[in-house]
Amino acid sequence: MSGPVATRIDSEKCIGCGLCLAICPDRTISLVGDKAGICGTECISCGHCQAVCPVGAITVPVIAAAMDFSTFQEELHWLPFGDFDLASLVRLMRSRRSCRNFTDQQVSRAMLEDLVRIGTTAPSGTNSQGWTFTILDHREAVISFGNHVAAFFRKLNNLAANPLLRLASRLFAKDRLGSYYRKYYQTIAQGLHEWQEEGRDRLFHGATAVMLVGGRDDASCPAEDALLATQNILLAAHAMGLGTCLIGFAVEAIRHDPALKRHLTIPAGESIFSVIALGHPAEKYQHVCGRKPVAPRYPRLVD
Repeated sequence: MSGPVATRIDSEKCIGCGLCLAICPDRTISLVGDKAGICGTECISCGHCQAVCPVGAITVPVIAAAMDFSTFQEELHWLPFGDFDLASLVRLMRSRRSCRNFTDQQVSRAMLEDLVRIGTTAPSGTNSQGWTFTILDHREAVISFGNHVAAFFRKLNNLAANPLLRLASRLFAKDRLGSYYRKYYQTIAQGLHEWQEEGRDRLFHGATAVMLVGGRDDASCPAEDALLATQNILLAAHAMGLGTCLIGFAVEAIRHDPALKRHLTIPAGESIFSVIALGHPAEKYQHVCGRKPVAPRYPRLVD
C-alpha cells in the first residue's frame, strides 16, 4: 500500500531516459529538466523504477535486490517476457501432486526459510506484502498441532451427532451442521479413531513440517495474497525435492477455534488461509495426470 516515498535517484547517474516515469504506478517520478526527480508524496515501493533503470541510478532502500537464499544461488538478471521454456514450466506444474506419504527425514530450516522467501516473490494487492508465515519445523510440533485440530473436530462431531441440533441448524443456520454431518462426519470419526487408537496420521500424513500461510487483516486482499504465495511455495518445494499437501481441515479448525491461534501464537489481526504439510516424499510417479476439461466463457458485453 502507498506510503512515504522511499525511492532515491542519483542525479549524476540519471540519463533522463524517462523509463521510470512510464512504469511508476503512483506517478511519483517526473522529469525535472533533463533528470528524473521525485514529484509525488506516496509510493508503494514496488521497485519497478529500480528494475527498469538502465544505468542503476534508482534505488528503493526498503526492498532488497538479493534475497539471501541458503540452498541455491539466485540469478538476479531479469528474465524477459517469453524467454523461458513453457513446456518445462507446465511439466513442473503438472508433476507437483499432493503428497500423502512422507519419510521420517527432517526438513532443514534452510529449506523452509528459502520457501518463505520464494513465497514472497508472489504478487500482492497494492504491493502490501502482508503475508505471514508460521513454521512448525519438527514432527513433535506437528503432532501437537494435530492434537488441537483433532480436539476441535471431536467437539464438532459431537454436536453434529445430535439430531436436535441438526434440526435447529436446518431451521436457523442454513443447515450448516446437517451439511457437515452428511459430508464429513463419518470420515472425521474414522480419522479421529485412527489418530487416537492407532497413531495413524490422516491429517498431516506423517509430514515432518507444517507451514501456515496467512495475511494481516489490514492488507488490501490478504486471502488472495496468501494463496498466491502458497502456490509459489508448492511449486518450489517440488523443485527442492520436497512433497507438499494442502490441509484444508486445519484451516477450518483455526478459523473457528480461537484456542488454535493461541496455541500457535498467531497474533490478533492475522488470519490463516493455507496450511501446508511438508516433508521428504515416500512417493514416486511415472506420469503426470490430467484434469477435468474446462470450457472457457466468452461473454458478449453490452452497455
